[in-house]
Amino acid sequence: MSADDPKTLVSTEWLAAHLKDPDLRILDGSWYLPAAGRDPKAEYDAAHIPGARFFDIDEISDLRSDLPHMAPPAEKFMSRMRAMGVGDGHQVVIYDGAGVVSAARVWWLFRLMGQENVAVLDGGFPRWQAEGREIEDLPPMVRDRHMTVRVQNQLVRDVTQVSSASKLGDVEIVDARSPGRFAGSEPEPREGLRAGHIPGSKNLPYQALMNDDGTMKDAAGLRAAFDAAGIDLAKPAITTCGSGVTACILALAMERLGKDDWSVYDGSWAEWGAFPTVPVATGEN
Repeated sequence: MSADDPKTLVSTEWLAAHLKDPDLRILDGSWYLPAAGRDPKAEYDAAHIPGARFFDIDEISDLRSDLPHMAPPAEKFMSRMRAMGVGDGHQVVIYDGAGVVSAARVWWLFRLMGQENVAVLDGGFPRWQAEGREIEDLPPMVRDRHMTVRVQNQLVRDVTQVSSASKLGDVEIVDARSPGRFAGSEPEPREGLRAGHIPGSKNLPYQALMNDDGTMKDAAGLRAAFDAAGIDLAKPAITTCGSGVTACILALAMERLGKDDWSVYDGSWAEWGAFPTVPVATGEN
């Protein structure tokens, strides 16, 4: 497997070489939990990769939902991308300020909307900066661009579908949260949620897919991490986490391994942990 794949993950070297391509669009998809004390838009305004636009995960979402940053309606996604000058014929590269974290969520949203030529920057903005590469604080020049959206419903699951999969056991449900949150021994960062995990799910903290330098492991390393967590990659998979962000890192890793029968539980624990009629398990895998 090539280290650079414009449909999943590209290196800083690849992006630097393609930075001036006319059909390249770069998005800063940074997002953080409130406890991080970071303002992604302010950080973007202060410094970003040349030409990058800011993708606001909380705003480009379904604001009708009480759940955080749920996938937006197709019409809203199209209108926001048009306004950002991102559309048909573009190669999209997404990065974030943590390495490979929230950028994977934006990658999944593009895939959900039927966009194939979209990749995450391996190592993200921290790696780009550490290598002394070019940055700027200027707003990009934007021209409207139409985007054709074809929603790929097989890439998303709701609480009813996940509940059925949990009962039947015919799908691997993989949870990207920390071992403590999965076991129910650590408190949830969001108030009012029960502690524990979806019955029958398995724990693979997203950090296990990363190298020490914040880049994603190669194919052998990814496969070893799934194996160590007891996950059968021959079965369809549903990924989950706290609010549907780091679940997308698991999805990206599966796609890197050539696995395409995965989906993301968009509501994740923010929904399951608050839903009174679904069961909660505790303890380790």
